[in-house]
Amino acid sequence: MKQIKKILIIIKRSNGDVFLSTPLINALYEYYNQPKIDLLVNEETQGIAKVLPHIDKIHTYAKSPKNITKLEQEKNIFKVIFRKYDLSINLTSSDRTVLYALLASSNSISAVEKNSKKSWWKKILLTKNYTLDSNKHVVVNNCEPLKLLDIKIENIQVKMEITKSNIEKIKKKLVSNKISDEFVVFHTSAQYDYKIYPTALRNQLIELLSQAGISVIITGGDTLIDQKISEELPKLDNVYNFIGETKLDELLALIKLSKCYIGMDTLVMHMSASLDKPIFAIFGPSLPTMWGPWKNYDDQVIKVFQANMSCVPCGLAGCDDKHGISECLYNISSKVIFEEVIKIVKK
Repeated sequence: MKQIKKILIIIKRSNGDVFLSTPLINALYEYYNQPKIDLLVNEETQGIAKVLPHIDKIHTYAKSPKNITKLEQEKNIFKVIFRKYDLSINLTSSDRTVLYALLASSNSISAVEKNSKKSWWKKILLTKNYTLDSNKHVVVNNCEPLKLLDIKIENIQVKMEITKSNIEKIKKKLVSNKISDEFVVFHTSAQYDYKIYPTALRNQLIELLSQAGISVIITGGDTLIDQKISEELPKLDNVYNFIGETKLDELLALIKLSKCYIGMDTLVMHMSASLDKPIFAIFGPSLPTMWGPWKNYDDQVIKVFQANMSCVPCGLAGCDDKHGISECLYNISSKVIFEEVIKIVKK
């Protein structure tokens, strides 16, 4: 296995999953002496895949491919990966991704379902396999293939580097907006509505921070969800609306310069934690054991706020499991979040 020169990692999930594969990629790159590492990811996560270290090529899968049929897309993927790799690693357990791993290399590792009725054929055909454990963080799950390869990783860390140019660009933006060095970032949006803190509670939290004399920079992208949030924000002293004004790398530079990150269960939360910032994460139905912010060191301040309800965490995509409303988010006190934030900011 030390002769491995080309590796394919298959991550057909969300942006966060792609980003949190960083420790696996780093360990493979070091152990196998700088092999070529390619990714196969969902098309909408390609932007995040591009910021990962040590990646050579990125293959993408589109849920609704343009100009070709789904069958043609599958044929194209099979063609570019078939037996092109010395090792393939699949971080999900779906039938399609397992087949990708099997086609890509004769040395294939994949996650499989616990249910033997679904996984029996996978266990027979794969070189090695493991099961996903919802009681373990996704970072730990992603590193399971290393154990199967006898690669030791004692201190798992998820780290990001911010360029000096982006730091300087953000410093200029802060000066032009007359914002002091003491500020917090509140990332109010998420990819889906069921993860977003309700408007009234969100605005109450912003008001409490403003009244305490804390400068708050509100961030977000340029989606319809972000635009709606931007229109709903209260106009208060010390509150600055940066929604849609920063690219991802600039946003991370902004967070790096901040006192802390406040926000939803999102990719940006994970990236903020990788910058070793204090994190105040507002969780709806997601499982914090698996999806909470990753601690790079024991003393890092990580606070997860989640409703004290019998159904929480359910792990569903909203109460209807169809990306609808999450009632649990309406049961998280803005005052409780504020009191925890102010302990750190005023320290």
